[in-house]
Amino acid sequence: MKPLGRVKLEWSPEFAYAIGLIVTDGSLSKDKRHIVLTSKDEEMMFNFQKALGIENNIGKKNSGSQKEKKYFVTQIGDVLLYRFLESIGLENNKTKTIQEVAIPDSYFADFLRGHFDGDGCFYSYWDPRWKSSFMYYVTFISASRKHIDWLRGEVDRLYRVKGHCSDKPAGSVYQLKYAKKESNVILKKMYYKEDVLCLSRKRLKIEKVLGTIGKL
Repeated sequence: MKPLGRVKLEWSPEFAYAIGLIVTDGSLSKDKRHIVLTSKDEEMMFNFQKALGIENNIGKKNSGSQKEKKYFVTQIGDVLLYRFLESIGLENNKTKTIQEVAIPDSYFADFLRGHFDGDGCFYSYWDPRWKSSFMYYVTFISASRKHIDWLRGEVDRLYRVKGHCSDKPAGSVYQLKYAKKESNVILKKMYYKEDVLCLSRKRLKIEKVLGTIGKL
C-alpha cells in the first residue's frame, strides 16, 4: 500500500516559508514519518499549519530541566513529506550537519523569511563612536557552518549582498549578519508584499525601527 500524504508537495510561497521553519525550528523523527516543530511563538505554530494546509493539535512542553512548559510544539505524520524533505537536503538530527537545501530561486525569499522567523533576529542601536550613527542588522543563525556558508552564497547570488559571518561561532552557533543598506535589500525581498505569511512581532519590530528613521 502506498503511503498517504497529508501535505501537498508543490512549491508555493507558503510551502517555501514552511520549509524555512522546518530547517530552523523543526526536526525529523527517527521513525522516518514524523516532522516536529517547536517554538516559543504560538503564532509560528498557526503559520506553519496554515502554510502546509493542515490542522493539528498544538501542545506545550518544557526544555531540559525546566518544569514550566514554555515551548509550543506540533507534529505531522506524513511519510511523503518526510521523504521530500530528505530529498532536498534535510535529515534526522540535522542541527550541526545540514548543508545545502534545494530551494527554487523563485521561492527563496519565502524560504528566507521562514528561516528568519525560525532562527533569525533584527536588532538596532546607536553607535557611540559616531555622531548620529544608527545601526541595524538582519541576522540569520545556524549551528552548521556549511549551512550558513551556503545561505550566504545563495543570498549573494540572488540579491547581490554579501553580509558577514565570523570565523568562530558565537556560543554554539554561527551568525550571518547584514547591516543597514544590505539589510534593507534583504527585508524588501522577504517582505515583498503586505500579506506575506510571517511572525507579526518580528515584522512589527522592524517596521517600528525603520519607520522611526524614515526608511519605510
